[in-house]
Amino acid sequence: MPAKGAKEEQFKYVLRIAETDINGNLNIILGLSKIKGIGYQTALAIVRHLKIDPNKRIGYLSNEEIKQIEDVISDLTKLKLPSWMYNRRKDYETGLDKHLIGADLIFVARRDVEREQKVNSWRGVRHKLGLKVRGQKTHTTGRLGMTIGVKKEKVETSGGSQKQ
Repeated sequence: MPAKGAKEEQFKYVLRIAETDINGNLNIILGLSKIKGIGYQTALAIVRHLKIDPNKRIGYLSNEEIKQIEDVISDLTKLKLPSWMYNRRKDYETGLDKHLIGADLIFVARRDVEREQKVNSWRGVRHKLGLKVRGQKTHTTGRLGMTIGVKKEKVETSGGSQKQ
Protein backbone atom coordinates (compact mmCIF):
# COMPACT_ATOMS: atom_id res chain seq x y z
CA MET A 1 0.00 0.00 0.00
CA PRO A 2 1.35 3.44 -0.83
CA ALA A 3 1.62 6.05 1.86
CA LYS A 4 -1.35 8.37 2.35
CA GLY A 5 0.38 11.37 0.73
CA ALA A 6 1.81 9.40 -2.25
CA LYS A 7 0.05 9.59 -5.58
CA GLU A 8 -1.03 6.19 -6.86
CA GLU A 9 -0.33 5.27 -10.51
CA GLN A 10 -3.62 5.22 -12.38
CA PHE A 11 -4.02 2.43 -14.95
CA LYS A 12 -5.66 3.47 -18.22
CA TYR A 13 -7.39 0.65 -20.10
CA VAL A 14 -7.49 2.55 -23.38
CA LEU A 15 -5.06 5.28 -24.46
CA ARG A 16 -5.39 7.62 -27.39
CA ILE A 17 -2.03 8.41 -29.00
CA ALA A 18 -1.72 9.92 -32.48
CA GLU A 19 -5.44 9.53 -33.18
CA THR A 20 -5.26 5.77 -32.46
CA ASP A 21 -6.90 3.88 -29.60
CA ILE A 22 -4.42 1.53 -27.92
CA ASN A 23 -5.17 -1.25 -25.45
CA GLY A 24 -3.58 -0.39 -22.09
CA ASN A 25 -2.65 -4.02 -21.35
CA LEU A 26 -0.03 -4.11 -24.15
CA ASN A 27 3.58 -3.34 -23.39
CA ILE A 28 4.82 0.01 -24.70
CA ILE A 29 6.57 -1.22 -27.84
CA LEU A 30 3.66 -3.38 -29.03
CA GLY A 31 1.20 -0.64 -28.15
CA LEU A 32 3.06 2.01 -30.16
CA SER A 33 3.38 -0.37 -33.10
CA LYS A 34 -0.44 -0.38 -33.35
CA ILE A 35 -0.20 3.18 -34.74
CA LYS A 36 -0.21 3.12 -38.54
CA GLY A 37 3.26 4.04 -39.76
CA ILE A 38 5.11 2.98 -36.60
CA GLY A 39 6.60 -0.48 -36.55
CA TYR A 40 8.37 -2.44 -33.88
CA GLN A 41 11.83 -0.97 -34.55
CA THR A 42 10.56 2.63 -34.67
CA ALA A 43 8.63 2.10 -31.42
CA LEU A 44 11.77 0.68 -29.81
CA ALA A 45 13.78 3.71 -30.97
CA ILE A 46 11.17 6.08 -29.49
CA VAL A 47 11.13 4.27 -26.13
CA ARG A 48 14.94 4.21 -25.93
CA HIS A 49 15.17 7.91 -26.81
CA LEU A 50 12.69 8.84 -24.07
CA LYS A 51 14.37 6.43 -21.60
CA ILE A 52 11.14 4.62 -20.73
CA ASP A 53 11.19 0.99 -19.55
CA PRO A 54 10.22 -1.08 -22.65
CA ASN A 55 8.67 -3.83 -20.50
CA LYS A 56 6.22 -1.42 -18.86
CA ARG A 57 2.53 -1.69 -19.78
CA ILE A 58 1.33 1.25 -21.82
CA GLY A 59 -1.63 1.74 -19.47
CA TYR A 60 0.73 2.73 -16.63
CA LEU A 61 2.26 5.67 -18.53
CA SER A 62 1.82 9.05 -16.90
CA ASN A 63 0.20 11.93 -18.78
CA GLU A 64 3.61 13.59 -19.07
CA GLU A 65 5.15 10.51 -20.69
CA ILE A 66 2.21 10.26 -23.12
CA LYS A 67 2.72 13.90 -24.08
CA GLN A 68 6.45 13.26 -24.66
CA ILE A 69 5.63 10.27 -26.89
CA GLU A 70 3.12 12.33 -28.91
CA ASP A 71 5.68 15.13 -29.37
CA VAL A 72 8.29 12.68 -30.66
CA ILE A 73 5.80 10.89 -32.93
CA SER A 74 4.63 14.18 -34.45
CA ASP A 75 8.16 14.77 -35.80
CA LEU A 76 10.38 11.67 -35.78
CA THR A 77 13.23 13.52 -37.47
CA LYS A 78 14.03 14.94 -33.99
CA LEU A 79 15.36 11.50 -33.04
CA LYS A 80 18.12 11.70 -35.69
CA LEU A 81 17.34 8.16 -36.85
CA PRO A 82 19.19 6.80 -39.88
CA SER A 83 17.41 7.67 -43.12
CA TRP A 84 16.55 4.03 -43.87
CA MET A 85 14.18 3.98 -40.87
CA TYR A 86 11.89 6.66 -42.31
CA ASN A 87 8.89 5.56 -44.34
CA ARG A 88 9.05 8.52 -46.75
CA ARG A 89 12.61 8.99 -47.96
CA LYS A 90 13.30 11.72 -50.51
CA ASP A 91 9.74 12.97 -50.64
CA TYR A 92 8.51 13.57 -54.19
CA GLU A 93 7.58 17.22 -53.57
CA THR A 94 10.17 18.41 -51.03
CA GLY A 95 13.07 15.97 -51.44
CA LEU A 96 13.36 15.62 -47.65
CA ASP A 97 13.29 12.50 -45.51
CA LYS A 98 10.01 12.26 -43.58
CA HIS A 99 8.18 9.78 -41.41
CA LEU A 100 4.41 9.88 -41.82
CA ILE A 101 1.83 8.31 -39.54
CA GLY A 102 -1.90 7.65 -39.55
CA ALA A 103 -4.14 9.37 -42.07
CA ASP A 104 -1.23 11.35 -43.57
CA LEU A 105 0.46 8.11 -44.61
CA ILE A 106 -2.71 6.80 -46.27
CA PHE A 107 -3.33 10.12 -48.05
CA VAL A 108 0.21 10.39 -49.44
CA ALA A 109 0.26 6.74 -50.60
CA ARG A 110 -3.05 7.23 -52.42
CA ARG A 111 -1.76 10.44 -54.00
CA ASP A 112 1.39 8.64 -55.22
CA VAL A 113 -0.70 5.91 -56.87
CA GLU A 114 -2.94 8.50 -58.53
CA ARG A 115 0.12 10.36 -59.86
CA GLU A 116 1.52 7.15 -61.35
CA GLN A 117 -1.83 6.36 -62.96
CA LYS A 118 -2.05 9.86 -64.39
CA VAL A 119 1.35 9.68 -66.13
CA ASN A 120 0.63 6.11 -67.31
CA SER A 121 3.74 4.59 -65.79
CA TRP A 122 3.99 0.81 -65.74
CA ARG A 123 3.15 0.74 -62.05
CA GLY A 124 0.21 3.07 -62.63
CA VAL A 125 -1.19 0.83 -65.36
CA ARG A 126 -0.86 -2.23 -63.12
CA HIS A 127 -2.66 -0.34 -60.33
CA LYS A 128 -5.47 0.64 -62.73
CA LEU A 129 -5.95 -2.95 -63.84
CA GLY A 130 -5.89 -4.25 -60.26
CA LEU A 131 -2.88 -6.46 -60.95
CA LYS A 132 0.21 -7.07 -58.85
CA VAL A 133 2.66 -4.18 -59.08
CA ARG A 134 5.96 -5.35 -57.61
CA GLY A 135 6.94 -8.16 -59.97
CA GLN A 136 5.13 -11.03 -58.29
CA LYS A 137 4.01 -14.06 -60.25
CA THR A 138 0.39 -13.96 -61.37
CA HIS A 139 -0.06 -17.37 -62.99
CA THR A 140 -1.69 -18.96 -59.94
CA THR A 141 -2.12 -16.16 -57.40
CA GLY A 142 -3.95 -12.87 -57.27
CA ARG A 143 -7.05 -14.18 -58.98
CA LEU A 144 -10.17 -12.13 -58.42
CA GLY A 145 -13.84 -12.78 -58.90
CA MET A 146 -16.09 -15.73 -58.37
CA THR A 147 -14.57 -19.20 -58.41
CA ILE A 148 -15.89 -21.65 -60.95
CA GLY A 149 -16.00 -25.22 -59.77
CA VAL A 150 -16.45 -28.50 -61.59
CA LYS A 151 -20.06 -29.56 -62.08
CA LYS A 152 -20.58 -33.22 -61.24
CA GLU A 153 -23.53 -35.41 -62.15
CA LYS A 154 -25.54 -36.83 -59.28
CA VAL A 155 -24.96 -40.51 -58.74
CA GLU A 156 -27.77 -42.51 -57.21
CA THR A 157 -26.54 -44.95 -54.59
CA SER A 158 -29.75 -46.70 -53.57
CA GLY A 159 -31.32 -49.45 -55.70
CA GLY A 160 -31.96 -47.28 -58.78
CA SER A 161 -30.25 -47.66 -62.12
CA GLN A 162 -26.94 -45.85 -62.52
CA LYS A 163 -25.77 -44.13 -65.66
CA GLN A 164 -23.07 -45.91 -67.53
